[in-house]
Amino acid sequence: MTVRNLISGLGVAVTLLAGTVHAEAPRYLDPADDEAVLSALDGDAGLLFLEGDAQIAAFRNIDALAPVRQVASGAQVRSLPEAARDFSELRYEVNGEQHDLDHFMRHNHVGGLLLLLDGDIVFERYGLGNSRATRWVSFSVTKSVVSLLVGAAIEEGYIASVDDPVTDYLPQLRDSAYEGVSIRNVLQMASGTDWNEDYADPESDVASAPSDMLDLMRFLGAKPRLAEPGAVFNYNTGETNLAGAIVRAAVGNNLGAYLSRTIWQPWGMEDDATWMAHGPQGGEWGGCCIAPTLRDWGRLGLFLLADGVLDDGTRVLPEGWLSESMTPSAAADYYGYLWWLRSEGRYFAVGIFGQAIYVDPEARLIIAVQSAWPQATSEVFGAHRDAFFAAVAATLAD
Repeated sequence: MTVRNLISGLGVAVTLLAGTVHAEAPRYLDPADDEAVLSALDGDAGLLFLEGDAQIAAFRNIDALAPVRQVASGAQVRSLPEAARDFSELRYEVNGEQHDLDHFMRHNHVGGLLLLLDGDIVFERYGLGNSRATRWVSFSVTKSVVSLLVGAAIEEGYIASVDDPVTDYLPQLRDSAYEGVSIRNVLQMASGTDWNEDYADPESDVASAPSDMLDLMRFLGAKPRLAEPGAVFNYNTGETNLAGAIVRAAVGNNLGAYLSRTIWQPWGMEDDATWMAHGPQGGEWGGCCIAPTLRDWGRLGLFLLADGVLDDGTRVLPEGWLSESMTPSAAADYYGYLWWLRSEGRYFAVGIFGQAIYVDPEARLIIAVQSAWPQATSEVFGAHRDAFFAAVAATLAD
């Protein structure tokens, strides 16, 4: 499989579906068969269009299909005490029908589900042949991690402010559509530049944009300006790659190494992760494809509950950064700095095919889920996810 075809079409605003989607029976591929499955893939198949065993094998072996950089863990591992709770009576409702936890696992093709309450594991289950050791591609959950790295770069003085012009860090974009666009505008997906994220259209920007970072910057910079910066929300996976490039340029290092130094190691992540890169010598994609284990996504949720402060009191994120990140933008009341916002202070990192980290700061609840939906996006699968998350929160509040 070529890298070009693999990464073609990555993003959360995929418009592949129309009408009602019906869940298929989930697959349970033995990880021992992954290598054989991957070797048989059609070289023209894109990651978005894989099915069955090929999809599962690809999602947990992204490093076999594309260039990646390592996000190294450290010697100290943050403990996750186990305090199992009984969810046998949990019920959630979709379209007037009641469902239980087992149904959610099957219906939404869940490869891993982790529930943390006040730092304790209250539930953990794996499916699709996955285990605690499985690294699973996160798709656009990565965007929210890039938002954290922008905050870390501000705290360390590499970036002065989110109001800095993009062109201060990416001079290649001077005298382009990004002249006068701030880092804040990019984090809020409100640069005002034109971008078409329609995956049903082979001529759309997301389908035709170049994969090389310098070429991508030229491509984005040549787009027309459709609105004043900050005025209009337009989901733009290409632009989140600029956010990643800004961090790389500011800190003078790759994103994987910077994530490892600032969060992964000092916060005690248990396992190495990988991060898809633009090529063997290229930087990481700001818009996609960190692949961690599920428990380390849970630990990231705990880092958020700690407001980005390490156990020794060291601030990784600026004071007030997460509050600022979760403040609705003028362009979209459901979106912050690369985070999706919910009511009462709750927020999500979301990736296509059912990846999510759900954070409820007041309840101190983290839900991390890794999935292999048969389609990239779906109102049906999304409805089951959201109703299930709400039912979990209600059960744990009792």
